[in-house]
Amino acid sequence: MKGSLKLGRIAGIKIQVHWTFLLLILWIVVLELTKGNSTEAILWSTFFIMVLFGCVVLHELGHALTAQRFNIPTQQITLLPIGGVASLEKMPEDPKEEFLVAIAGPAVNVVIALILYMVLPMEQFLVEDPEMAEEVLSTINGSNFLFFLFSANVLLVLFNLIPAFPMDGGRIFRALLSLKFSRVQATRMAAKLGQLVAFFFLFIGLFYNPILILIAIFVYFGAQGESVMVQQLAILKDHNVEEAMMTNITTVLPEDRLEEVIDIILTGTERDFIVAQNGEVKGVLYQSALIEAFKSNRSDLRVKDIMDKDVKTIQASDDLTTIYRMIQSKTKSFFPVLEGDELVGAVDRENVNEFMVFHGLGHDRLLGSQSKA
Repeated sequence: MKGSLKLGRIAGIKIQVHWTFLLLILWIVVLELTKGNSTEAILWSTFFIMVLFGCVVLHELGHALTAQRFNIPTQQITLLPIGGVASLEKMPEDPKEEFLVAIAGPAVNVVIALILYMVLPMEQFLVEDPEMAEEVLSTINGSNFLFFLFSANVLLVLFNLIPAFPMDGGRIFRALLSLKFSRVQATRMAAKLGQLVAFFFLFIGLFYNPILILIAIFVYFGAQGESVMVQQLAILKDHNVEEAMMTNITTVLPEDRLEEVIDIILTGTERDFIVAQNGEVKGVLYQSALIEAFKSNRSDLRVKDIMDKDVKTIQASDDLTTIYRMIQSKTKSFFPVLEGDELVGAVDRENVNEFMVFHGLGHDRLLGSQSKA
């Protein structure tokens, strides 16, 4: 994720914090200042947020380390103002495995809350007198810090167990439904429940708390996105790259002048090109790089000067669902396709989407009837 500060690695998983996290710290400081609180109170509140997000990292590590047990790697854990995101390569499709991965995060917060509960003098904070409770819990300080941390972990558990995507509860609910229904059906049912929850949050938020409106939007589109993604992966299942790749492609040489490539673009429909020499892939030339070169009056350059040399090749026999996940996670999505060491085509996001459209409309049956005729 762009604009992220790397904090280090835990169990081989990169931990990073997005720059927008600073906005949360700034908001906490401004909130404390508007209350007229002291510098000490501001420091305690800031420290609390830091420790709380340490618990969020542990929560995400719960997901990531459990996923590792099922041979699913995690690229990184990113801290955002709204929480943490563990970038798992994929969610396991086996319902039992998905259940364990999804519940592992909240389970970590349950353990943290139980440990804090055992060491806290709870009777000191759970007082019936409203005035005394306000005095004890008006601001975060050294005497009530752990109680606030206990309460926050309990809220994290409850919030994450809401049966709506993209929260853990939505995935847990989907995993349970998948024991009886197909993954697509289970996802559709879980997504519909999630969207109902979103409408409930929206209704309550309109009258009581505007933050619930933001949560409602987050939940609604998260549920919709998950449902669409699973349907797409179901269409691509049991298909390989060879079925979706482009074979009628133009390759360019490293020494070609940029004007020559522009002529190819103007007389055809291709935008990005594989750079190859003597049958070996040297890189990829993106249209965006060409445009930047011309904007900078550098049209006298050669292809080798602006091509992307850090190119990933894929095999024609590769599973299309795996490649689709990779394409979705990359900003540059044009990949040379090899059969062994021989260049046989290319694949990008657009033609995979076209493949899904036609197969989603029952194009398989159409092709089958044509071949029989």
